[in-house]
Amino acid sequence: MITGLDHVAIAVTDLEEAIARFAEDFGIPLSGREDVPTEQTSTAFFPLSGTRIELIHPMDGQGPVAASLAKRGPGMHHLCFSTDDIVADMARLQAKGYRFLSEAPKPGAHGTQVVFIHPKSTGGVLIELAQHPVDGGHS
Repeated sequence: MITGLDHVAIAVTDLEEAIARFAEDFGIPLSGREDVPTEQTSTAFFPLSGTRIELIHPMDGQGPVAASLAKRGPGMHHLCFSTDDIVADMARLQAKGYRFLSEAPKPGAHGTQVVFIHPKSTGGVLIELAQHPVDGGHS
């Protein structure tokens, strides 16, 4: 079941500049950085009252975020919802006609399993589902 808003992801062309904007200008503490090879992204996370802002930048100028930046420029990239059973949610949503960008969840940041729903299925919004490990979650 969907349990909450995990994060809002923002695609950025300059990760260091964006980190400085959120940390120094807006005063939101950086909680960590992580490369996510399965999505070819470098990420930085900023916690905010029960959710997070995730800055995403293409690793080595490749991957889906690079394509998104080339097509749409920087800005909001996707919404991510937490789930307590990603496989069951995929099956439930597929039965309702939603299309996914992969056939199964993949490893994501912070030990999560993630899957993306095609934006043509959601009125133009890219949506990620993320299941955190049983021993954790995000801070």
